[in-house]
Amino acid sequence: MRRLRRTTLITAGCLSILAGLGLARIVSFSPSDWLIFLWPIVLLLKRKNLTALFLVVLLGIGVGLWRGTLYMQKLGQLRQLTGQQVIVQAMATSDSVYSSGNQMEFTANKSVLIPQQQPLAGSFKISGFGVHMVYRGDTVRVAGKLYAMRGSNQARISYAQLAVVQAGHSWSSDLSRRFSAGMQNALPEPQSSFGMGLLIGQRINLPELITAELTAVGLVHIVAVSGYNLTILIRGVQRLRLRSKYQQLAVSLVLIATFITITGFSASIVRAALVSSLSLWAWYYGRRIKPAVLIGFAAALTGMINPFYVWGDMSWYLSFLAFFGVMIIAPIIQARLFKKSPKILTSVLIETLSAELMTLPIIMLSFNQLSMVALLANVMIVPLVPVAMLLAAIAGTAGMLIPQVAGWFALPARLLLTYMLDIIHLLASIPSVLMHLSISVTYMLAFYIAVLMVLLVAHKHIKNKKPADFARI
Repeated sequence: MRRLRRTTLITAGCLSILAGLGLARIVSFSPSDWLIFLWPIVLLLKRKNLTALFLVVLLGIGVGLWRGTLYMQKLGQLRQLTGQQVIVQAMATSDSVYSSGNQMEFTANKSVLIPQQQPLAGSFKISGFGVHMVYRGDTVRVAGKLYAMRGSNQARISYAQLAVVQAGHSWSSDLSRRFSAGMQNALPEPQSSFGMGLLIGQRINLPELITAELTAVGLVHIVAVSGYNLTILIRGVQRLRLRSKYQQLAVSLVLIATFITITGFSASIVRAALVSSLSLWAWYYGRRIKPAVLIGFAAALTGMINPFYVWGDMSWYLSFLAFFGVMIIAPIIQARLFKKSPKILTSVLIETLSAELMTLPIIMLSFNQLSMVALLANVMIVPLVPVAMLLAAIAGTAGMLIPQVAGWFALPARLLLTYMLDIIHLLASIPSVLMHLSISVTYMLAFYIAVLMVLLVAHKHIKNKKPADFARI
């Protein structure tokens, strides 16, 4: 009987866990139903045959169903409270902003129902009155009607009475606020908010016009915290030419930990930090992790940590689909079209096209829109993002430490950010730049199945014809 590769079993197990998490929405599963089969399955995995594959899939689905069932019970508790007046104590996960009706709006988690002291799972979207400002890390008491939601937030409380119970004083929050103030000292608006968006994905202060233009030209992802920011940081460390691999690994991990602490534990940045850390670990020990295994493992792990990601967090799906396009589709296209690694601009073009290819169907399904200049905008703007991040960091640091002369240090950043915003405005002003299109779930699934079939054929062809080129994929 044909032996399967270990990576095949790992990928199948990870995908099965995700399938189990999805099935948990309609099927409940108790751990007592499958736990007795765990040891026989583990013993049979050494064979690495089709029987082992079947057992891995069965175990993965069981684990996913078990974890998903636990969270479905917690989600049921929220639904029972829908429409009821509640008092909740929660920790803010974002700085508050003004929303409709002059309410202070923010997101929160680690919620506890008062006075029952009952923990409530998931992320809450909260808006209300009674405080001048809520900062990330503050513990807030919220009194209002609770309603269940779909998407990245599982519940919302609007027009609530807010009271800060305990102010958060973590070093990361203080540093983030000081740096944000330094950026505002050094740069005018909207360059200041745009620079913060490029650096740490902070979009709360971006003017609505800028956000709309970024959406129209398909560039909103550059002001969303993602793996791209971490990739730039890690590449910067590699260019420092430190004395040893250990120093490069240590500095990179410290930057990753600092970055995720400052920006918060969103679905996209958790995935990016996990993937970056695994890639660094493999590089340090001289190993290679296949992209399919890396994607599957990161998706399964983040899904197990928080099944709500799988059940409705659009950023989680877009993040992994874009990652799939960049890490799997783009290298295959490059291996088919080029004998050597293409130039940076060509590489950016292919990676951008691949990422958009994977994210376009789900965007059309969810938002019913398609940007006609997204590819052109990405090619013109994305290569400038690393330089803009560096110059914006210099400007923000100068504004934080030496505000008297920060304007001189911020001049290069101001010129480049102004140029980027002008290009975005020019492209967004093109008539009918944002076309409204929609597709059904059936067409979306058919598209992804067709992409996978094409990839399998291309994978086999490259493996047989160009093994040297495909070895780097």
